[in-house]
Amino acid sequence: MTKSTRTALILGGSLLFLATAASAHTPLCACYDNGDGTVLCEGGYSDGSSAANVPMIVRNEAGETLLEGAVDANGEFEFERPEGFHDVLFDAGEGHQIVVPQDEIY
Repeated sequence: MTKSTRTALILGGSLLFLATAASAHTPLCACYDNGDGTVLCEGGYSDGSSAANVPMIVRNEAGETLLEGAVDANGEFEFERPEGFHDVLFDAGEGHQIVVPQDEIY
C-alpha cells in the first residue's frame, strides 16, 4: 500500500466517522393533547442523550411568545393550552430546532 493510498483511507475513514458522529445527535420532539386542556411535549436526542433544560416556546400564529418553559429532567414539558395557540418550538440552538404545529398535536 502506497503512502498516498494509506493517507486517502485514513482521511476517508475520518470523514465517515465525523459524519456518523454528527448525525447521531438529532433532536426529537413530539407533543400530545392530554384531553384536559393541557399539552405534553417530550423531547430528547436520537442518541439517547438528555434534552433537559432545552427551551420550549409556545407561540401564536403571529410568532409571538405566549409562554416559555424548558424540558425537565424526564424529557417532558407540559403546559395549559392558551388561547390563540399555534405551535411549540423546541429550541436547542441552530440546527437543533423543531417546530410542532398545533395540527400535529393529537
